[in-house]
Amino acid sequence: MTISKIATRNKMTASLNMDKIFAETADPKNISFGMGLPDKTIFPDQALKTSFMNTFNNQGPDIFQYHSTQGPVALRNKIVSLVKKYYHIDVNGSNIILTQGGQQAIDIVGRTFLNKNDHIVVEGPTYMGALEAFDGYEPIYHEVNVEHDGMDMTVLEQILSETPNIKFVYTIPDFQNPTGATMSLAKRKTLIQLAEKYDFYIVEDSPYRYLRYSGQEEPSLADLDTNGRVILISSFSKILSPALRTGWLIANDELTSIFLSVKAALDVQPSHINLMAIDDFLEHHNIDRHIAKINTLYREKCLAMCDNLDKYLPEKATYIRPEGGFFVWVTLPESFDTTNLLLDSILQDANVVYVPSELQYASRSIKNKFRLNFTNSSYEQIETGIKKLSEALEAVLQLS
Repeated sequence: MTISKIATRNKMTASLNMDKIFAETADPKNISFGMGLPDKTIFPDQALKTSFMNTFNNQGPDIFQYHSTQGPVALRNKIVSLVKKYYHIDVNGSNIILTQGGQQAIDIVGRTFLNKNDHIVVEGPTYMGALEAFDGYEPIYHEVNVEHDGMDMTVLEQILSETPNIKFVYTIPDFQNPTGATMSLAKRKTLIQLAEKYDFYIVEDSPYRYLRYSGQEEPSLADLDTNGRVILISSFSKILSPALRTGWLIANDELTSIFLSVKAALDVQPSHINLMAIDDFLEHHNIDRHIAKINTLYREKCLAMCDNLDKYLPEKATYIRPEGGFFVWVTLPESFDTTNLLLDSILQDANVVYVPSELQYASRSIKNKFRLNFTNSSYEQIETGIKKLSEALEAVLQLS
């Protein structure tokens, strides 16, 4: 009876058994390359503890009161400096809205733009959390394949020419989740031009931009934008701590006003205590130095995973070597279903977990790929896990 009462928009996600898969990820007996977790050893825990104590001591009882829906001015102004350095954009603090992580920012965009059966474009594959957020508003998805240098612009323009009133294109242009691909400059320019030609917004979700380990930096889409069509989403989750649940939206004046109304209806305001502690941290510590430290660690972990994939991965499997971010994307022959494979006894015995591709396509139709996270595991776990995973895959491939 319970299932019959659930809104239809929730049934697709529920049917994918995500809870079962994530339970496998959290099981301590497994080596998990599943969840996109930062390395806990890199958190500036002592400095954050001090910043929280400073916040309580300096703010007094007012820290426990209601505050601005948009977030404190002091922190928004610090984010102005942060995005100027990493995204090369000049914005006003009045155009920044602090959110409960990047996830809420995505949800605000969906809630603002989407009626049932509205059309949007997403990458295939894409961030499964974005799909979960958008699913709630029951859009019609148009999926564009991600190539080694970003989404296929030829396919995108074909979709745009055939489909009137696309509301927005959602993209992760820097070290894409899950493929790790980075959109080329040519494709970035084309996307901006298409937004002008076909009149849609671009949602640039870019929490990984700070984490480049090799290659050439490309300008952000927000940097290339001249007409306020890009909505930029980022957060502190990958560069400070995900538990702080602090992200932000940057948009033009008109959209900022609308987003603020939507945000107020959702939760009234972000956590003022957390925001003021972050502000104190940024006031007394060099965030650029901390980001550089993260990059040094993750560069080595990325290299370790790729080296082990080169050494152990079966010949019939391929992967994309990323220039930054959190993830490596692996492809098996088309006949394989990596969702079922993850729950197969051979993989269960290997005690290694990944995220299957089915969860990361709006169409749910591509099943022969999977995502690996390298940032959260130790070097020993990376080597052991990739070896065991590769041995299990080799056994499965030989049975096919």
